[in-house]
Amino acid sequence: MSTLADPATRSLILGRIQRLTPDARRKWGEMTAHQMVCHLTDSYRMSAGKRTPSPVDNFFTRTVMRFVALHTPMRWPPGIKTVPEADQGKNGTKPVGWVQDHAELVRMVETFEPIAGHPHPIFGPLTVEEWSVWGFRHADHHLRQFSA
Repeated sequence: MSTLADPATRSLILGRIQRLTPDARRKWGEMTAHQMVCHLTDSYRMSAGKRTPSPVDNFFTRTVMRFVALHTPMRWPPGIKTVPEADQGKNGTKPVGWVQDHAELVRMVETFEPIAGHPHPIFGPLTVEEWSVWGFRHADHHLRQFSA
């Protein structure tokens, strides 16, 4: 399973982020590329304990959904709703300027260090290994959304 703990995988994700442009067209959803950059940055802040999301987990999301999302090769489907703290139309960080917001996402990926046992809002407490798989899969999902 691909993970941000692997330097080569992290480098591939960073390369895809570097190729992303503010005018990239989405294949699904409502976010712009700029909003997606802020969304990913907010989500990495959550994994590091720098942003506190509203928990929406339950037994199903902490067990079945978590297993499928983090321990199987199944691609994540479009249309999964996020928590308000990572939704740029709600309480997520609003886009300011492409250059600085893009650079902040790059910095967050380069320094990705999740907290062991820290809760994901949907999946509940995750190990560092699970956070690292999630970090890759979440970025991959949204970069595919914008053909990056």
